[in-house]
Amino acid sequence: MANRERGSTQSQRGRRKFTPPRRKRCIMCIDGIDVVDYKQVEFLRTFLTGRGKIRPRHKTGTCGKHQRRLAVAIKRARHLALLPYTAEHIRRYQ
Repeated sequence: MANRERGSTQSQRGRRKFTPPRRKRCIMCIDGIDVVDYKQVEFLRTFLTGRGKIRPRHKTGTCGKHQRRLAVAIKRARHLALLPYTAEHIRRYQ
């Protein structure tokens, strides 16, 4: 019992208070971008993973409105072959 009490006081001394991470802000809201254009391939690539998947909102920090518009623009760019559906190393072996 004595060890438990001593151990708990020692571990609390060096503890820091938990500070939650800052919430990411929507890049498009900050820049005032209202329309996401499917022809801006380099901009859209920042929202794709290395395998070609669309990054989720909690990773990119975009708001819901812009995330939906972004997904539509990426899908249109894929349909017109401006962006790949999959990564290059996956397509090579099929």
